[in-house]
Amino acid sequence: MATEFSQEAERKDWDTYFMDIAYMVSTRSRCPRRHVGALLMQGKKLLGTAYNGAPMGVQDCSEAGCMIAEEWEAKLIDGKEQIVKKQRCIRTIHAEQNLLLFTDPVNRDGSTVYVTDQPCWTCANMLANSGVKEIVFHRAYPKDGDKVTLLMKQKGIVFRGLKDYEPPAQAKMNVVS
Repeated sequence: MATEFSQEAERKDWDTYFMDIAYMVSTRSRCPRRHVGALLMQGKKLLGTAYNGAPMGVQDCSEAGCMIAEEWEAKLIDGKEQIVKKQRCIRTIHAEQNLLLFTDPVNRDGSTVYVTDQPCWTCANMLANSGVKEIVFHRAYPKDGDKVTLLMKQKGIVFRGLKDYEPPAQAKMNVVS
C-alpha cells in the first residue's frame, strides 16, 4: 500500500532544520561538559560542519579529563562591580573555531553560522572577522553574553537566538555551566 503524502503536512522552517543539523553534529563531541555543533550556510547550501573537541590525534576530555583554567573578570551586577570566576576547558577547540579552520575563507563572506550555543568571547571575535553576516544560536552563554551581543551590534552582524526551538531528542545532553 502506498503512503499518501499530504500537501498540508507541516514542514520545519529553515532555522529549525539547520539548528537540528547543528545539534546532530554536536553528538560527535566527546566533551563531558558541553556538546556544541556549528554549521556554515550560504543561503540554503551547507558549506561545512564542526563540533568541539581536542585537536586531531590528541586525547580528548573523555579520555584525559578536562583541562580547566580559571579566569577572573570584573562585572557589573545590580549596579555594583563584582569579581566573577569563570572556568573554561582549554583542551577543547570550540566548534566555531573548528568551523573556521575547516571551511574555505572565500565561502564565508556573507554566510550564516548556525551554532547550538551562543559563542564565547574568543569565538565571537573570530567570527566577527570571518566575513559572516549572521549568527544564529540556541542556548545562551551568559558568561560572555552581553559583550558578545555588543560586539555583533558594532560589527553589523545579525545575532539572534532561537527561543522556542526544541532540539532533537537524540542530541540532548546535560550542560555544565
